[in-house]
Amino acid sequence: MAEPTLHIGRKISKIRELKGMKQETLAHELGISQQSVSKIEQSADVDGEALEKIAKILGVPADAIKNFNDDAVLNIISNTFTSQDTSTLNAINFQPSFNPIDKIVELYNEKIVLLERLLQAEKEKNELLKGK
Repeated sequence: MAEPTLHIGRKISKIRELKGMKQETLAHELGISQQSVSKIEQSADVDGEALEKIAKILGVPADAIKNFNDDAVLNIISNTFTSQDTSTLNAINFQPSFNPIDKIVELYNEKIVLLERLLQAEKEKNELLKGK
């Protein structure tokens, strides 16, 4: 038994977000207002012609929207990049030579040092102002 196509609007929203597109951009491409795109994304069903236009702008087949699931859409997006630009595919499949968590910790520690320096500068400024 086929899985029902539930809430097409949410699926459009998810794919749009995964593609890094804002509602305003989709609205501009469709020639409608951002509020209209918001209404579409809140709709459980979207008519076939509108769905085809949206799918074309998002660069995915309309069936991909109807049958959306996270794994399938990531494969479609990856394949879209492959057919257009192989260097983009390499960026998607990039395997870093460092531990991303270590990098996050390093950045966090740098932030702490900067905030401590900022705090010290503010203390010094307050001391100077008190002395006047």
